[in-house]
Amino acid sequence: MKLSICTEVFAELSYTEMLDKVKSLGIDAVEMTAGGWGARTHCPTKELLEDDNKLAAYKAELEKRGMEIAALNTSCNQLWPCELGREYSDSMYDCVVLASKLGVKKIVCMSGLPAGSEHDTTPNWITSSVTMTAYMQPTVEYQWKTTIAWWKEFTVHCKKYGIEQVAIEEFPCQMVYNPETLWTLRNAVDPIIGINLDPSHLIALGADPIASARALKGAIYHLHGKDARIERGLAEINGLPEWKAVTEVADRTWNYVAVGCGKDLQWWKEFFSVCRMMGYDGYVSLEMEDLTMSTEAGVLTSIDALKQTISL
Repeated sequence: MKLSICTEVFAELSYTEMLDKVKSLGIDAVEMTAGGWGARTHCPTKELLEDDNKLAAYKAELEKRGMEIAALNTSCNQLWPCELGREYSDSMYDCVVLASKLGVKKIVCMSGLPAGSEHDTTPNWITSSVTMTAYMQPTVEYQWKTTIAWWKEFTVHCKKYGIEQVAIEEFPCQMVYNPETLWTLRNAVDPIIGINLDPSHLIALGADPIASARALKGAIYHLHGKDARIERGLAEINGLPEWKAVTEVADRTWNYVAVGCGKDLQWWKEFFSVCRMMGYDGYVSLEMEDLTMSTEAGVLTSIDALKQTISL
C-alpha cells in the first residue's frame, strides 16, 4: 500500500502550492475533487476538458514533481431530484471524461440518495425497521429501483472512457453506507463497482471496520485513512445517531479525528493487514477532517500514524 492525500484539506492553496506542500510531507500521490460537492480548487474540470493546453500544463506540474493522481473524487448526491442534483450528476459524468484524459483509472464517489417517491423532492435515508412494513418499505423499494437504474447507465459511461474501478464511499445518508448495501448495488449493476472503505463512517455507525473489510473481500477498491472517536460520557447517554453540526465537537457523541486519535495504532495495523489479506494493495488516501485540532496538527499526526501502520 502507498500513501496519498485528499487535497481538500489544502483548499486555500493554489494547485502548484498544494503539490509542493504534499511533496514536502513525503507523499507522492493525490486524490483530487473533480466533481460533486467538493471545492474543486485543484482540479477545474470544465477548464481542463475545454482547453488541451491547460490540460497539458496541468499534467506537466505533476510529472516534474514525480507525482501521480491516486483517484479523482466526485462525491455528492447525484440522485437528488432537483436542479442541483442534476448538476451533480453532470459533474460525475464530466469527471469520468477528465479521468480518461489524465490516464486515471479509478474514481471515488458516493451512491446517491433519492427522494422518498416519484412525487417527492426530499432525499430520505431510511434507517429504522420498526414500522417499515407499514409505510417505509415502498420508499426503500423505490429508492433502490431509482439508484440501480442510474448506476447502470453511469457504469456504461465509465467503461466507455476506460475507468476500471468505481470506488463508492460507504457514507451515511446515502444508499450505500455499509458492506451489505455495497453488495446490493454491485450485484445489481456491475463488478466495476467496489467500495472506498472509509473506516470512520463505520465506526460512527457502531460497526467494526475490520470485520467489514473481511466481508468485502474482492470489492475493496480504495481506502480512506480517516479515524473517528466515540466520545465517552456522551454516546452512552444519547447513542450514536448524531444530528449536531460537525463544528460542535465538544457536544457530539462522536467526531472525525486524526488517524490514531480514535483507534490506536495496533488497531490500524490490523485493519490494513486485513484489507491486504482481502486483496487490496493500492492507495490509502488521508482525509483529514479533524476539527478538534489545527489542520496542520491533524495532517502531521495522521501522516505519522499512517506511515507506521499501512501494510507495505
